[in-house]
Amino acid sequence: MDRIKESPPGALRSWTWEDERPPDQAIREARGKIDEIDRQMVELLNRRAEQALLIGRGKKDNGWAGFSPEREQEVFDSIQAASQGPLPESSLVSIFAEIISACRKLQAPLRVAYLGPEATFCHQAALARLGHSCDFSPQRSIIEVFEEVEKGRSQIGVVPVENSSEGMVNVTLDRFDRTDLLVCGEIYLPVAHCLMSLENSMARVTRIYSHPQALNQCRRWLSLHLPLAAMVEVESTAAAAREAAGQPGGAAVGSELAAAWYKLPILARDIQDVPQNTTRFLLIGRLRCRPTGRDKTSILFRVKHRPGTLYAALRSLAERGVNLTRIESRPIKNRPWEYSFFVELEGHLQEEDLGRAMAELEKEVESLKILGSYPMADHAGPGRISFRLPTIQPNKASLGATHG
Repeated sequence: MDRIKESPPGALRSWTWEDERPPDQAIREARGKIDEIDRQMVELLNRRAEQALLIGRGKKDNGWAGFSPEREQEVFDSIQAASQGPLPESSLVSIFAEIISACRKLQAPLRVAYLGPEATFCHQAALARLGHSCDFSPQRSIIEVFEEVEKGRSQIGVVPVENSSEGMVNVTLDRFDRTDLLVCGEIYLPVAHCLMSLENSMARVTRIYSHPQALNQCRRWLSLHLPLAAMVEVESTAAAAREAAGQPGGAAVGSELAAAWYKLPILARDIQDVPQNTTRFLLIGRLRCRPTGRDKTSILFRVKHRPGTLYAALRSLAERGVNLTRIESRPIKNRPWEYSFFVELEGHLQEEDLGRAMAELEKEVESLKILGSYPMADHAGPGRISFRLPTIQPNKASLGATHG
């Protein structure tokens, strides 16, 4: 008779060698099949890597960029279409993101600038979309991410552009008016906030550190559960975790990645007031993506300061059946009460209807800047692509040494 000790519900039971029993025949056979499948997968992965090396040499010979967002999107779409379960499509996308990342590194290392420090949501989005086999370069500000890519020190930048609860990130929008970089991709990342602390009880927490936006997104929960704790604003959720790790009575609001990075126990999960809270990030670089059949185009235009000019500009798009997914106005520097418009459209600039619509729009506006056409990502579900990074212990030897 097994010697099983009584354990409280939900508790993890400690096993000893005496508890082990030889698996039955069905389990042994299934394990044997898994071992054989694993060997086949290793062989196939290496064969895939060999083809990636051939492609890499071809890209180099032709002067092509190593990173191809639209081709990677095609792979994600293909593996989701081929899947018949039981693995969820979102899990397959996460697995293939790492496979693609490893194969991409064989072709040429990809250096990625992002809004740091390590373990921010921007870092999480970069890891989820581009995989761990990149050289990551954390930057202190969104402007520095742009500059890092503009100066060629990184091929790709990852910047936040909007949050479903807080709205647009104005620093990112304003920078597009003064850069020659293009948008070459987007990432939707569900934002799940945690309360983390070295204290073993919320009753011992006296100060809560986080970015102002994160504190706002959790305001109701914090008021209910920690009404007497002081709120301390810092530059990022990762910086908040770092502060909490060194302060008695301190706690931080941030991601599970930040908790793992700074070795902080999690006191509560999913404390955001809006469960569907999502942040959208843009990939910026000098890549021009070819059409995939499901694309988005971002533009920036100015109209003359007189009645009807904005209506005329938008009419040229409506008459061509172009669907707008976003329009945002921003004040023009040194021109009080005049505005530029950040607009996002469905379609690719190389498509006939959108190309003609842009030609008509250019006639109606004072200036027009095409920021790029790129694969569209879904803001919900496992499709094109709503990434969520698995909870992992980060490899500081590989990531922590890549400060740029």
